[in-house]
Amino acid sequence: MAKKNNYSAKNIEVLEGLEPVRKRPGMYIGSTNEQGLHHLVNEVLDNSIDEVVAGHATEVSFHYKKDGSIKIKDNGRGIPIDFHPKFKNKRALEIVLSTLHAGGKFDSNSYKTSGGLHGVGISVVNALSSNLQVIVFKSGKKYTQMYSMGKAKTKIIIEKCKKNKKGTEIIFMPDESIFDTTKFSPKKLYNFIKMKAVLVSGTSIEFKIDKELITDNTPDYEKFHFKNGIADFLDIKNKGTTKLFDKTFSIIKKINEDEKCEIFTSFNLNENSSLISFCNTIETPDGGSHENGFKNGILKAIKLYGQKNQISKISNININDLSEYSDIVISIFINEPSFEGQTKKRIIMPKLQKQLEMLIQNEFLLWLNSNKKIAKTLLETLVERSLLRTDLTKIKELERKSIKERNKLPGKLVDCSSKQIEDTELFIVEGDSAGGSAKQARDRELQAILPLRGKILNVFSVSLSKIADNNEIQNLIQSLGCGIGKNFDLTKLRYEKVILMTDADVDGSHIATLLITFIYKYMRPIIENNRLFLAMPPLFKIQHKEKILYAYDEVEKDKIIKKEFTKNNPTLSRYKGLGEMPADQLKSTTMNPAKRKLLNIKINQGKKELRETENLFESLMGKKAEHRFKFIQENANFTSQIDI
Repeated sequence: MAKKNNYSAKNIEVLEGLEPVRKRPGMYIGSTNEQGLHHLVNEVLDNSIDEVVAGHATEVSFHYKKDGSIKIKDNGRGIPIDFHPKFKNKRALEIVLSTLHAGGKFDSNSYKTSGGLHGVGISVVNALSSNLQVIVFKSGKKYTQMYSMGKAKTKIIIEKCKKNKKGTEIIFMPDESIFDTTKFSPKKLYNFIKMKAVLVSGTSIEFKIDKELITDNTPDYEKFHFKNGIADFLDIKNKGTTKLFDKTFSIIKKINEDEKCEIFTSFNLNENSSLISFCNTIETPDGGSHENGFKNGILKAIKLYGQKNQISKISNININDLSEYSDIVISIFINEPSFEGQTKKRIIMPKLQKQLEMLIQNEFLLWLNSNKKIAKTLLETLVERSLLRTDLTKIKELERKSIKERNKLPGKLVDCSSKQIEDTELFIVEGDSAGGSAKQARDRELQAILPLRGKILNVFSVSLSKIADNNEIQNLIQSLGCGIGKNFDLTKLRYEKVILMTDADVDGSHIATLLITFIYKYMRPIIENNRLFLAMPPLFKIQHKEKILYAYDEVEKDKIIKKEFTKNNPTLSRYKGLGEMPADQLKSTTMNPAKRKLLNIKINQGKKELRETENLFESLMGKKAEHRFKFIQENANFTSQIDI
């Protein structure tokens, strides 16, 4: 028979004082791992920072001691020490330390913008510490009290001190029975406290860690002082970063009477981003309304400016095209923030989001209109990034065909029949006539042909929006099937080999160079994985009766005539283009794997060699003609007599 299970009043557990915190610490600090441990420092330090923000403190000091304890001190007003009207026999100091939801942050007259708003911060730290000492300096007296696990171990001891001494000092030792580890990370502490100093510009925060506790390159002492706050921080952070331009976008504005926002954005050339946000100096790693307001506002401003100035494809930009290349700091100071949970990782305030969105939209539009040259650079760069991100074949302006047609491969592509990628080849051929010969000469199962009309763009220095309008490049991208830029995926390349087959003349070499430039810039892994080749069509056909030989240049032609036709006078034919070569000859000389010559295009992967390759492309294919002229002067083999 089942045992009767009575559920009555005696089953209801009543937790008094700070017992709920020790019973369920995760509810108050998020977790009991390293992250939760560091949250204790947050709670105590935020009280000191609130005194600074409120204008009552100018100095804060932090010390991580070798015995494992943390000491935080400020020169603010000090926790109130008078007797509380509701608890006649207890001073406010003891109530603040030992009672949940008791603190000065509920009284809007004491703190306008505060990080600690639930009245649980210092009491939670007290509950989760094996030992905690609080000292208050006020009106020439020193008030000291000792706690353990949230309970007072001594009465408040009152001693005399200097009359000008004021503030609060907290020393606490995290409880080993609560936390997975009680060892703080010096680097985390350093970065976290440095950021506090950044956000309260002009304030000094003294940082100290006993040397025995440091195992990395974290300094054991530093006095943080950022006169210009976030602006100074970004200047230091961006040393060595390649920027799109030097000017930063910044806002320091009131939102309401006692509320303000500070936003700083620097724009990088390379993909190197950071977005950090704060509310009342507390970091909000999960973002929320203030971050959303920034992103929406700045994106709307960009699109409005772009549309007004008729910048092509501006609608394709999304916020990642800006944020992934920028360093962004958002700091707001507001009266009654609404956080998601006690750990304050995310702000949920729809009204604030709308306010910030409008403010940022208007300010960024004004900034763009006041810096037109910079605005042009920024928006053209954002368009290019957006095109790289989405893949050119997916841009709405380019989708002029029906849905059925868009899903097909380009009409000019003559595909091979094999369903396997192994041993397949795509020949990119110069012109329709050469394409016709190549179609007849190919192995239908393994060899595909894509004829290109004329010379494609030199893509090295033009904007991607121009590239997007080039039909030949569109056909090439669709044929290869692996996307470009960020969208590139080598596993989706539809052929094992990509072979450039152009005429053996100056124009043919130029077309091959343009194609290599495009693949190098937007599909580089094809080259890095040895998948790109140059076909080597012959320049001369040397024939006497049934004997036919081919030469690939003048030197080889002369050698063949001297060696193979000493007694005969052969007929010499010079191919003007692949289109003039009969299909059977094109097959045997250039396309048949058993007889042809292929040149593999490679990149040396050493750092120095990669830099030299980039410089070579810049010299030969970049915008500056003087670089090409210099290269020709240094490398061309000039002759004294030219036979024209």
